[in-house]
Amino acid sequence: MTRVAFLAFDGVTLLDVSGPVEVLYQAQRLGRPYTPLLVSPRGGDVTTASGLALAGTTAAADAGPVDTLVVAGADRLADESAGQELLAAAATLAERASRVASVCSGAFVLAELGLLDGRRATTHWRHARTLARRYPLVRVEPDALHVRDGRYVTSAGISAGIDLALALVEDDHGADAAREAARELVVFMQRPGGQSQFSTALATPPARSGLLRSLTASVLADPAADHSLPAMAAAAAVSPRHLTRLFQAELNTTPARWVERVRLDRAQQLLLDGHGVTAAAHRSGLGSDETLRRAFARHLGTTPTDYRRRFTTTRPRD
Repeated sequence: MTRVAFLAFDGVTLLDVSGPVEVLYQAQRLGRPYTPLLVSPRGGDVTTASGLALAGTTAAADAGPVDTLVVAGADRLADESAGQELLAAAATLAERASRVASVCSGAFVLAELGLLDGRRATTHWRHARTLARRYPLVRVEPDALHVRDGRYVTSAGISAGIDLALALVEDDHGADAAREAARELVVFMQRPGGQSQFSTALATPPARSGLLRSLTASVLADPAADHSLPAMAAAAAVSPRHLTRLFQAELNTTPARWVERVRLDRAQQLLLDGHGVTAAAHRSGLGSDETLRRAFARHLGTTPTDYRRRFTTTRPRD
């Protein structure tokens, strides 16, 4: 039976705890041997950030040996020290565990203990810059959903804790077990750890003008269509120069660069869905294998093949 300790504390984000716990509960229902254990520095009840209480937690000193420790997050951890009581509880549990994980700003606890020094790690995108500045020895990957380095696994915020827990299930029992649990939860099989925390569509601030909002929506709906500068300008009934000025003023980029990022997002998802490099290049609108490779190198620092090998967890299509 795999014992997984979830370290909670006053002010903890509820979903950072309940999301991963529910994944393990579903895996347990499906015959995978997990025993979730709710732990806090002193034991007893813990009040979450939402005001709801987690009752009957076990004191860290009384938790005994655990196979995996998961440190949940809270907004305050990025703004102030975790406090000696929480740090001591985490250190005690981490010493006993063969695998140590964090959700969201729980990474600040691990970093404060020095456990992430020289390692790759991530956290909620909003706190990534703070994590990197406060702990310069940590190699922060600000846009990943979850990152594994040795026995340490860190994840982005809130719902990414579910992805983290599914990844742990897959490590322990294989991809089929993770798929079963995901189906029960009605979530994706598993968003791969290196997938962006947000797409270009979500990262782009809303355009102020209706003209640009309509145009960007049409690109997002069909990235593979003709979105050259002349074609977009004609569709918007403005000159190419005026359209370029609108993109610079409202989105701080050029039309060509923005379209390339949208197409790159689509190509990444196509690769994760099991499509080959040529198909991903064609269906995303990037066109050729070489154009796709150049876009991956420029924006992601890797190749399409390496990206798919690293982040795909389901069997590719024939």
